[in-house]
Amino acid sequence: MPDSQPQPQPPSNSSGSSGPSDPAVLLLCGARLTDGRTVDVRLGGGRIEAVGTTGSLAPGPTRTGVTRVDLSGYLLLPAPAEPHAHGDTALSGDRAGPASCAPDDVQRRATEAALRQLGHGATALRAHVRVGDVQGLGALGAVLRARRSLRGLAELTAVAMPRLLTGVAGADGLAMLRDAVKMGASVVGGCPDLDPDPTGYVETVLEVASEHGCPVDLHTDAADPARLSRLAAMAGGLRPGVAIGPCAGLARLPADAASRAADQLAAAGVTVVCLPQGGCAGADRRGTAPVRLLRAAGVRVAAGSGALRDVSNPVGRGDPLEAAYLLASLHGLRPEDAYDAVCASARAVLGLPEVRVEAGFPAELLAVRGDHLAGALSLAYSRIVVHRGRVVARTSAVREYCDSAVAAELGLPRQGRGELS
Repeated sequence: MPDSQPQPQPPSNSSGSSGPSDPAVLLLCGARLTDGRTVDVRLGGGRIEAVGTTGSLAPGPTRTGVTRVDLSGYLLLPAPAEPHAHGDTALSGDRAGPASCAPDDVQRRATEAALRQLGHGATALRAHVRVGDVQGLGALGAVLRARRSLRGLAELTAVAMPRLLTGVAGADGLAMLRDAVKMGASVVGGCPDLDPDPTGYVETVLEVASEHGCPVDLHTDAADPARLSRLAAMAGGLRPGVAIGPCAGLARLPADAASRAADQLAAAGVTVVCLPQGGCAGADRRGTAPVRLLRAAGVRVAAGSGALRDVSNPVGRGDPLEAAYLLASLHGLRPEDAYDAVCASARAVLGLPEVRVEAGFPAELLAVRGDHLAGALSLAYSRIVVHRGRVVARTSAVREYCDSAVAAELGLPRQGRGELS
């Protein structure tokens, strides 16, 4: 759960505007909740104003511009978040050779990737971006421009990832990291496993993060228990927090070593971000962290997408519901716990407030066709995404069958005309 939770407040009549009317209202009608209730939900001012039985909510006598959205047949959920994306390399897997570092190319790919993930339901994203070497700060600048273009649609934050930070070769990387934070990277990260001195790399990242009050998000395979123990000892108590991932190496450790490492991470308050859908450019080996072991030890576990159709995973989808499906299907989590990994825990990694479908909470919502969570994770094709109280994306899927006796008997939707050839 997040370190601090918003307290639901009663709807306010004050909108901060000079006119006599409150801002436009969005009324979500006939939505099903995970507890089985069918409700209407009124949104205003970027928050959930009220939740009531179907037909019980009115916009109020002073409200204008009311928009109603029929959610009959949809399950309404808090919107997921994407805690581990790679905006600078996304959608580059179709071309030969390394991804283009040209700023215009990076901005276009980062924007398109964020919009694809928004369509899946993620209204907030964290993008890891390499700094230094050939690209310098160009890729970061491009991702930050993409962030500005996405305002009002999705929240995009950037993690600065230098290659080296120790020794003579690391001096330039350290200077580049400090410049990246000044430029607008709000999270400090990188890949300590690739530095000749991994512990020194972590020390440097934590020092820069402490100087600027930034969160830390590091790539590591977590295959070395001693190195992981040192990281946990150094990271303990750091605010606003430390996340590591994908940590697939933990699953390859002997059970007792993995358990000790999990206990150390839990004691230090370090979050693990796993990648059930595949690897990413910052991790050499694929696999998924032992999520049940980590959760049992008290480690907060979030799930991200990692690579989105780059050379690390040419078929990556960037779909948080697919990540939740894989956690439930392959790793034995209950659907509720699997969805928590891409929703509440992912939002906590990003430092965002908790969302519940209750009055007073942020209006960050995802409606998926279905009537219960397990079914939605299995076949969540049609989706409606709400960000700051506004519908920002819709995906509709239609499945029809040819006119046949079995289709008629089962009441399946049939094609309007003709038959499949």
